[in-house]
Amino acid sequence: MNNLAIFSGNSNIPLAQSICDNLNIPLGKITLKKFSDGEISIKIDENVRGRDVFIVQPVSFPANDNLMELILILDAARRASARRITAVIPYYGYGRQDRKVEPRVPISARVVADLIQSMSPDRVLTMDLHADQIQGFFHIPVDHLYYSPVLIEYLLSKNLPDLVVVSPDSGGAERARFLGKRINASLAIIDKRRQRANESEVMNVIGEIDKKNCIILDDMIDTAGTISKAAAALLEKGAKSVICCATHGVLSGEAVDKLNSVNFSEIILSDTINIPETKKINKLKKISVGKLFANAIDRIHNEESISSLFI
Repeated sequence: MNNLAIFSGNSNIPLAQSICDNLNIPLGKITLKKFSDGEISIKIDENVRGRDVFIVQPVSFPANDNLMELILILDAARRASARRITAVIPYYGYGRQDRKVEPRVPISARVVADLIQSMSPDRVLTMDLHADQIQGFFHIPVDHLYYSPVLIEYLLSKNLPDLVVVSPDSGGAERARFLGKRINASLAIIDKRRQRANESEVMNVIGEIDKKNCIILDDMIDTAGTISKAAAALLEKGAKSVICCATHGVLSGEAVDKLNSVNFSEIILSDTINIPETKKINKLKKISVGKLFANAIDRIHNEESISSLFI
């Protein structure tokens, strides 16, 4: 694999290292600095001419800095004559702004796609986009990975009886239904009404959850308002236990306090976003997606199918 090179920005070095460990290759050498005025400086410290380069950089907090790092590393790799460049974006920031919901607002997810494409990467590798149609914002191939196979394997290993997969809103019902079929669980949906951005009010629970082990499934946890209120409603209506599952742990604002205020049996997150040690979440179980990304990168490098990973 001498022709394969993987580099990382500052966003999630542990995940990049995990990917490299699974591929049995060293993480590429790169220097990233920030000047006193906030400008970012990038230098790739090894030869990438003619190599297959993968740049690992989730666009997570601080999103603007991490997006700028990604763009600059892409440009550096292109100017250094890399043969092929893949932007590996485990968490696609701005993904929730994928359409116009009121007059005179941008479609920010499309703007981010345009910014990334302006640096001429050959393809994008990402995971659990907030909206599948974001793939269509790119004019280059997008390989879309799913956390579900990793999550299904772990949940099945727990051998929990009386399972119900709960979607925290109607929009996530298809995702919850897919997981439920794979782990032999029924489906429930939280009917909520959002009053304003990042706030939600639980209205009703649709489905049978009394004396059931409930698994709340979402693509991300941001402020944790939705998940926490949903869990409280389930427990109030007689749920035996509540497990929280999400791919992306954004965890902004008071998210950690909200999660710790609810009696979750377990909180399962991936490592698409690096969760710092300062965010101490009770009963947190992190399941790495490093091996899954490593398998995908290996298949891209060897011109093999990605979809066969999920058959």
